[in-house]
Amino acid sequence: MDKTVPSVANAVTQIPDGATIMIGGFGGSGAPVELIHALIDRYRTTGSPSGLTVINNNAGNGGIGIAAMIKAGMVAKMICSFPRSSNAEAFNEKYLAGEIALELVPQGTLAERIRAAGAGIPAFYTPSSYGTELAEGKPTEEFDGKMYVRERWLKADFALIKGQMGDTVGNLTYRMAGRNFNPLMAMAADVTIAQVSELGRPGCIDPQQVITPGIFVDAVVEVADPQQEEVLVRAGVVH
Repeated sequence: MDKTVPSVANAVTQIPDGATIMIGGFGGSGAPVELIHALIDRYRTTGSPSGLTVINNNAGNGGIGIAAMIKAGMVAKMICSFPRSSNAEAFNEKYLAGEIALELVPQGTLAERIRAAGAGIPAFYTPSSYGTELAEGKPTEEFDGKMYVRERWLKADFALIKGQMGDTVGNLTYRMAGRNFNPLMAMAADVTIAQVSELGRPGCIDPQQVITPGIFVDAVVEVADPQQEEVLVRAGVVH
C-alpha cells in the first residue's frame, strides 16, 4: 500500500508518448511545477514523452510549467478554457504556426466534464456554449423551454496534481485555493501522481480533513519547498 516514490523524476517515468495528461492548478495555484519540470527534463534527455494532450485551465505562462512543455514541443493538443492568459507567448507562437491544436471548453463545462468522468457519468447537458461555434456538431435538446448542449465526460491517462499534506497510502489535503481542479482530476485519470509539501504515515491526517482519498492516488512524492509559478514568471525564470 506504500505509494511513495523517491523523486519527481521517478514519478513521471511511466508516462508514454501520446498520453493524455490532466495537470492541476488554477493559474499557478495548485500547479505541480516540480512534476511538470521533471517531465520536461525527461523529454530533453530521452525525447519522450511527446505528442501529449494536456488538460488544464489555461495554456501556461512565461517560460515555466505548461508553457515550458509547449515551448519544448512536447504538446500536440491543449484542452483548456483560457489559452491566451497574460503571458502565454509559448502557446500563441505554436498555435499561430499550426504546431498545436486547441479544444476550447467553457470553464464550468471543463470542470463538470472532468467531474463526470470521475463519477462515471458519460454525458450531461449544459446551456453553456449553445448557439456558438463551441457547440457545433454536438447534440442539443430542449428542457423546460431552454436549449442545452450535450457534453461528454473528459478522461485522462495520467493526472499530475499538487496537494499540501499527504500520507504514504495517498490520502491528500490541499492548501486553500490550491484545491481547485486537483481533486476532480485525481478521480478522472487512470493513473494519478501527486506531489505534496508534507508527507507522513497513515493516520497523520484527520480522516475528516481528507479531500482526496488514497484510492484515487497511485503515486505520491514529497516536495518540501515547492516553487510557485507566478514567482518564477515574475523573476523571468525559463525552464
